[in-house]
Amino acid sequence: MPQTSIESLERLKSEFQKLPGIGPRSAERLAFHVLRCTPQEARALSRAIDDVKSRIRHCSICYNLTEADPCEICRDPRRDTSTIVVVEHPGEVMLLEETGLIRGLYHVLLGHIAPLEGIDPGDLTIDALVERVKRGGVKEVVLGTNPTVEGDGTALYIRSLIENEGVRVTRLARGIPVGSQLEYATRAMLEAAISGRTDM
Repeated sequence: MPQTSIESLERLKSEFQKLPGIGPRSAERLAFHVLRCTPQEARALSRAIDDVKSRIRHCSICYNLTEADPCEICRDPRRDTSTIVVVEHPGEVMLLEETGLIRGLYHVLLGHIAPLEGIDPGDLTIDALVERVKRGGVKEVVLGTNPTVEGDGTALYIRSLIENEGVRVTRLARGIPVGSQLEYATRAMLEAAISGRTDM
C-alpha cells in the first residue's frame, strides 16, 4: 500500500529540488534533515535565507554583492583605485580576494555577452564600467572574464570601448584552462593568471 504523502514535506522537497545540482534524492535528504532539526535550527535557516534576500544588494559602484553601499572593497582607502579588475560574477571577486594578490578595485559584469541566449551588452554593467574609466584616474583595466568563447568575446567588446581612453587593457594569463571558469580554478591557477596577465 503506497504511503500517503505529507503536503508540507512534499512542498519542501519540491523547493529544494529547484536548487542547482539537487536531484530528487538529495532534495528528500535535505527535507528530512530540516524535519529532524530543532525548531530553533529550522528558524535560523529560514532567517538566513530571508536575510540574504532582504539585506544583500549590488554595490552601486562595482556591482559586487554587499549589505552596505558602497561595498567594503570600494570604501577601502588602501585600495589602488588606478586598477579595475573586471569579472563576470560576484563569486569570482571572493575567489580573487582569497589569493591576496589583487590590490585594486573590481567591476562585476553580472554575466557575459551571449546573443544566442538573448544576453546583449545592455543587459550587463558594461556602460557603468566605461563611465568609471572615463571619469579618470584609472590606469589599468584587467579583464578577468572566463576563458570561454563568451568570456573572450565579452573581453574583446569591452576592450573596443575603452582602448582609446588612455588606459592599459590586460587579460588574465592562461593559467586558467581554456573552456573552464574562474570558480573552478585552484589558488595556484589564479596566482599564475593574475601575475602573468598580458596586454590585449
